[in-house]
Amino acid sequence: MTGFWAVVPAAGVGARMAADRPKQYLTLGGRTILEHSLDCFLGHPALKGLVVSLAPEDPYWPSLACAADHRIQRVAGGSQRADSVLNALLHLHASGADDDDWVLVHDAARPNLARDDLDHLLLELAEDPVGGLLAVPSRDTLKRADASGRVVETVDRSAIWQAFTPQMFRLGPLHRALADSLVADVAITDEASAMEWAGSAPRLIEGRSDNIKVTRPEDLEWLRARWTRSL
Repeated sequence: MTGFWAVVPAAGVGARMAADRPKQYLTLGGRTILEHSLDCFLGHPALKGLVVSLAPEDPYWPSLACAADHRIQRVAGGSQRADSVLNALLHLHASGADDDDWVLVHDAARPNLARDDLDHLLLELAEDPVGGLLAVPSRDTLKRADASGRVVETVDRSAIWQAFTPQMFRLGPLHRALADSLVADVAITDEASAMEWAGSAPRLIEGRSDNIKVTRPEDLEWLRARWTRSL
């Protein structure tokens, strides 16, 4: 079984949710979104440890039961996702993690990760020279627009995938890719884009389409309705 470290960047404020707290601390089924997002990793026997990147003055984390879990280490998050992930990777290095160790980075607001998807990712990428990420092929017709919001063309969706998390890479190469991209002031939206910029080609592993990220109120409404039906 492939051992791994998990990193969860959770320093964002989630402005698009227009809530009274960061979206990762909104509740779903009686627990916070963040707790659900951590559960799949904490319940996995191959987990070596987990690092969560939080806002320095985060008042919500200490109230969670998992804050006392010895497997979870807290580090300060940064202004951008890449900063938060890099801080977590630096902490892993300082804690004795090896450059060749696998690190899985997962969104704090992606609470519906299935254990089967996690196991599939670990199995498929165990011997991969680069690593990769969970993703789903695009199902919808895609349009490219101009600056005025009018359609310029219909994009061929056969080669288009929607990137999800976890994203799984070796600690050393991911650390170098993120650090170098930040120095170069390159726009990095996820870990795979940093690896791509560094010249690697991450592998896409198809996962479940319901592994959604809570970005807008309707996303949380959909998950709450799903949770209610499953009870």
